[in-house]
Amino acid sequence: MRLTVRIVATGLALVFACYFAARALAWTSPPPRPLLVLLAVAIYLASFAVIAIVGAGRAVQMPRWAAALALASAIAIPQLSNLGLDPDQLLAPYATWYIGSVGLIGVVCIVRRRPLEGWLVLVLLTIASTAWIGFLAALGLGLVGSTVWMVIAQLLVAFWRRAVRDTDRLAGIQQAASAWQATQIVRQRERRERVQYALTVAGPVLSRVIETRGELSPEERRTARLAEGRLRDEIRGGELLNERARAAIESARARGASVTVFDDGGLNGLDEQTKGRIREELADVLSGSSSARLIIRAPKDPRVAVTVVGRSAAGESSDEDSVELWHEIPRTHAD
Repeated sequence: MRLTVRIVATGLALVFACYFAARALAWTSPPPRPLLVLLAVAIYLASFAVIAIVGAGRAVQMPRWAAALALASAIAIPQLSNLGLDPDQLLAPYATWYIGSVGLIGVVCIVRRRPLEGWLVLVLLTIASTAWIGFLAALGLGLVGSTVWMVIAQLLVAFWRRAVRDTDRLAGIQQAASAWQATQIVRQRERRERVQYALTVAGPVLSRVIETRGELSPEERRTARLAEGRLRDEIRGGELLNERARAAIESARARGASVTVFDDGGLNGLDEQTKGRIREELADVLSGSSSARLIIRAPKDPRVAVTVVGRSAAGESSDEDSVELWHEIPRTHAD
């Protein structure tokens, strides 16, 4: 079994509990009513085992009934222990065992997130010990020590809670930083891929322009225009495109259509699976279009991710273009 802080602390508490019980039985002279003392010890050991162990595996906080048992024990133990002794024995070391033992019960209550009940245990212990042996005598025989241990326990619990909160906050900051770093890595990779794509597309054309000093053939000018369009698409809306969408746009331009792509952030906040679905639908729409002008826009809209508008060739020379195609790709998939 792996050792944890909770297991070690519980083990130490049980050891101290056994010590106080043994101290109660270390009589220098037999008490007149030993059964009452033995009953007090039995109640102490049973109640301490309950409040220290029961429910600790599921939650740190002690159940309410266990806290009530701790309060009842704090009342019963001093009374039974002192009733079993003669008045001249009340100040003996074995007679004042209940001061430390009941104080330990209060410490366990505080550690197990029942501070109110823990301090009530100390109040009951103070009242009982004062009534039997006097306040000053109780202070000298263990009441001060019980109080100090309870204060220490309260401070440790408070510091532990603060440490847990700080740890959770630091973990959240670390996760956010890791997510930001991962996003930056993805964006850098995308930029490198786009730069590489731009060099692949424009490199041969630029080399040919330099080589011919701008004197290109009609076919080379057509190739240069197509390369320019591809570069413009990557700059303005590379997030919208996959290989099929790029091929469909290339085919539309090859047949003489004018294609414009604008990405205004319509795909922001979507996962890669949803983006892939939108790109595939865009490729299908473009592949089936025969319009002379195609406008692809990804607006910042809570419902629509991409809008595709197709206009006829007649619209280029008139004030009112003829809309042949209007297709909206939603952000969420319709069931």
